[in-house]
Amino acid sequence: MAKPAKTPASFESALGQLEDIIQAMESGDMPLETALTSYRQGSELVRFCQGKLADAEQQLKILENDELKPLDLPNGQ
Repeated sequence: MAKPAKTPASFESALGQLEDIIQAMESGDMPLETALTSYRQGSELVRFCQGKLADAEQQLKILENDELKPLDLPNGQ
């Protein structure tokens, strides 16, 4: 799982990579050095995802006239 860090293509891609890292680390079969590298990569992916979510939230605020409104789901779902 120790790959050079590169910018993911999308939020979904980053999330998938992060899930793969978590699954590999939870298996307990990873050597220490690989686990540390995977942890660093996972941290970068988390920061990338947080940035994408912050960008999306900012876009929603702009679309809602700087007022983030709760999501109204039909039938109270």
